[in-house]
Amino acid sequence: MTHHDVRVMVIDDSVVTRVIVARIIDAMAGHAVVAAVGGIGAALAVLARERIDVILLDLNLPGIDGLSGLPTLAALAPQAAILVLSATCDDGSAAALHARSLGAVATIAKPASSAMVGRFAERLQTAVVDAVQSPGPAARDAWDVIAIGASTGGIHALAPLLAAIPAECDVPMLLTQHLPASFTGYFAGQLARLARRPVDVGADSLRIRRGRMVLAPGDAHLRVVATTDGAAIRLDRTPAASGCLPSVDPMFESVARVYGARALVVVLSGMGRDGCRGAAQVKAHGGAVAAQERQSSVVWGMPGAVVEAGLATTIGTPEQLGAFIAKGRRPA
Repeated sequence: MTHHDVRVMVIDDSVVTRVIVARIIDAMAGHAVVAAVGGIGAALAVLARERIDVILLDLNLPGIDGLSGLPTLAALAPQAAILVLSATCDDGSAAALHARSLGAVATIAKPASSAMVGRFAERLQTAVVDAVQSPGPAARDAWDVIAIGASTGGIHALAPLLAAIPAECDVPMLLTQHLPASFTGYFAGQLARLARRPVDVGADSLRIRRGRMVLAPGDAHLRVVATTDGAAIRLDRTPAASGCLPSVDPMFESVARVYGARALVVVLSGMGRDGCRGAAQVKAHGGAVAAQERQSSVVWGMPGAVVEAGLATTIGTPEQLGAFIAKGRRPA
């Protein structure tokens, strides 16, 4: 192996599969398998000491399964392309779509060990080459979801923020704005014009889809849950620590659990500390936290709490935060 080789890690609980896949990869000029492990825990230990360019990940793993471990792998190795290699990942399957939503660059259906030759080997080698040659994570959208929390002054901040985001940016957006329930329908219509995308008022089982925004209803928290075909909304009326209904914290906390490092949360003008607890969870899961700066905030309570807690990775005016989202890049 030379310094210029593409460094590959195989994660599969089958020893036979690890050996066969390693042979397929090692047969490629300029590629080398530097680790072949049986689970997520062992993979994380490798990432702590090795540079890995490509991860070949099985989903059916002991302990932490592949889908559950995928966001953590992506957070620890943001430069690595993750290819899911699993028997459940036929093209268009729920598992394949879920893996892609969590950050996998490709999914390949894995045959029985005895069939890992010929066309399968060629397909795997082509997928690895394509993953390395395609734009890396830094050049793709950094996030799979953008969740925004706001209160007093938030409506005024939303207009310039959304205006700075081009219509072709189709990352799903979620919004919790402290408003009475009677105003929700009218506000959703206003948002659709500002955001230049359809806006749905949150409802149980509503799917989170690219190119759309979901607005929390005025009488329930907006939570995100993982499903077999992506992510969906679940409404919750349990009292929140902030005392707000809807509260930003439940939305942020659930986004952290479902999207991990692929989440961006934005805290705009508002009174109090709602959103700070949730922002801490997002940051702990490797996600990014943006906050409105003091001068442009009508009330710097909510964004100020996030900044003063050291949670903000980006701080700016609404226009600057919108431009940051438009770039689709993580903060350095």
